[in-house]
Amino acid sequence: MDRKRRLALAALPAFGAMATPLRALASEPPGWPTKPIRMVLPYAAGGPTDVVARALAAKMSQRFGQQVVVENRTGASGNIACEFVAGASPDGYTALYHSSGFAISPALYTKLGYDPLGGFAPVGLAAVIPAVLMVNNQLPVRNVQEFIAYLKARPNQLSYGTGGVGNITHLAVALFLRATKLEATHVPYKGTAPAMTDLIGGRTQFMLDAVSSALPYIKDNRVRALALTSKETLPALPGVPTLDATVMPSFVAPTWHGIFLPAHAPGSVVQRWNAALVEATRDPALVSQFTPMGVELKGSTPTAFQAYLKTEIGRWEQAARAAGVERE
Repeated sequence: MDRKRRLALAALPAFGAMATPLRALASEPPGWPTKPIRMVLPYAAGGPTDVVARALAAKMSQRFGQQVVVENRTGASGNIACEFVAGASPDGYTALYHSSGFAISPALYTKLGYDPLGGFAPVGLAAVIPAVLMVNNQLPVRNVQEFIAYLKARPNQLSYGTGGVGNITHLAVALFLRATKLEATHVPYKGTAPAMTDLIGGRTQFMLDAVSSALPYIKDNRVRALALTSKETLPALPGVPTLDATVMPSFVAPTWHGIFLPAHAPGSVVQRWNAALVEATRDPALVSQFTPMGVELKGSTPTAFQAYLKTEIGRWEQAARAAGVERE
């Protein structure tokens, strides 16, 4: 082999090493965004998550200079929407707006059509909605301490309604019962609305639900609020303490919303999305709109959201196993 050929072959590895960052740089869409953006939501239009998502989408549209169109893709506990976005082009024009169900699904299903961590590029935490522990008005308890004592004296005699087996309202109560070493009967419903109906009617005695959903019933004195699952109290429910500050230090189990892009989305596009999200969550008009509903707009970094997701997935895995929930 002559000297020129040897030198050419020796240069190939170095050229290959240079080619990778060049390809990555070329993958970033020039002038992004140049067309409308789709934000996929795994919930029905008009629901609490949809309302927050659409409000944020409208604000982010102003930042992007392109419309962020919310597309509702329901079914399979959110897995249809997740699989769709995970398989979409990572060009930043398709995003996922999901809730705590994203972290719970891996504990409920043996096979997912996507990788919950490796299949997405987290953009940021969008909102946090604490849950509230409520009891039927006829139950003779006025605070969470009295409730625990009442429940302790009546193992498995009280029942609690949830939005379904494996729903966050089920797993959060399971964590609560496990931590307090109490026992109660689980009554699953197809959604929290019928569960609330039976709580009001006295067919069940207690339940957990997101403040944003439960607030109208609490304000109308149709159920009694005892404690929040947040770290801090809420202006929307003055006088209602947290479980963390009363009987269960470090018990924090809110519902959350977040935004995801498909894995391998260009870093610059992830940052553009994050900047738009943070700006929207800081908007005074939106904060004023959602704070009275018990919705805390957040806006975290992608790195912080990724770490939070790992913690949440592990946490709900433990909760599902403790609750005896088997994977489908």
